[in-house]
Amino acid sequence: MAGDGQHPSSGEENPGRGTQAQALYTPEERRRRDESRWTIVQGVLAPLQFLVFLISLALVLRYLSTGDGQVAADLSVIVKTLVLYTIMVTGSIWEKEVFGRWLFARPFFWEDVFSMLVLGLHTLYLVMLFGGYGSVEQRMFVALAAYASYVVNAGQFLLKLRAARLQAAQPLVAA
Repeated sequence: MAGDGQHPSSGEENPGRGTQAQALYTPEERRRRDESRWTIVQGVLAPLQFLVFLISLALVLRYLSTGDGQVAADLSVIVKTLVLYTIMVTGSIWEKEVFGRWLFARPFFWEDVFSMLVLGLHTLYLVMLFGGYGSVEQRMFVALAAYASYVVNAGQFLLKLRAARLQAAQPLVAA
């Protein structure tokens, strides 16, 4: 069923419902992951995004607590959103190379679903900012909601990274 977007080795109708024993990567997917330049791009962008997040969070909280630095807070959220869009586009390319799907590949289905919430909240912030909707405080609270969802999503991906490392170590343990 490769033509319909289903992962041929999953044997499942619903790519979002994996089993506990199911490997994160098939040997072929692991090879494609290891050979993809987008793996390196994701490895660089993820910590960069986290650094931008920390700086922006501090600026947003500073504005909310003191009323100072609105422009800096707004600019930081714009930068955070641009980095998020970049990591989402390059991550989608990575998923296509590794799994044959632009988004919602079996191993990252729920992470991608939650990423849509993260994208939506960041985009809502931009709509509020550039469209002049709501107060500055309301916009900053949308930024905080976007950042809370980002933290959850980042945690999802860190758990997958850990699972991938454990899967890679399994043959070594068995040998």
